[in-house]
Amino acid sequence: MRSTRVSAEAFDETLKKELNGTNKVFVLFFGTELPETDESWCPDCVIADPLVRKALLPVENSVLIEAAVGSRAEWRNASSNPYRSRTDFTIPAIPTLYKWTTSGAGERLVEEECADIEKLNAFVNSA
Repeated sequence: MRSTRVSAEAFDETLKKELNGTNKVFVLFFGTELPETDESWCPDCVIADPLVRKALLPVENSVLIEAAVGSRAEWRNASSNPYRSRTDFTIPAIPTLYKWTTSGAGERLVEEECADIEKLNAFVNSA
């Protein structure tokens, strides 16, 4: 597994680049890290992050695109959040882990599903 962090501005370009080839692309939307702790402000994201990485590690040709959604205030202000205002996919809560294909956003795990080892392993292994 390889991971890459993207800004909202570089999101589409990075997806396009990673989808060219045989990569299995996963996108994890999570709350931005707090400077004082280097951990997300979202407790569910803190729990899910290492589990997602561990599940993806053995998946050949997998790419994890890390998309921080901003601070708690930026996330809650849906009208101005660059990810929540998209019409081609939705992020109902964070963390959200998507499988992405050339057709766009596919299956997803949301919130506590991202920390459910059985669901997570089944999700990444069906890619």
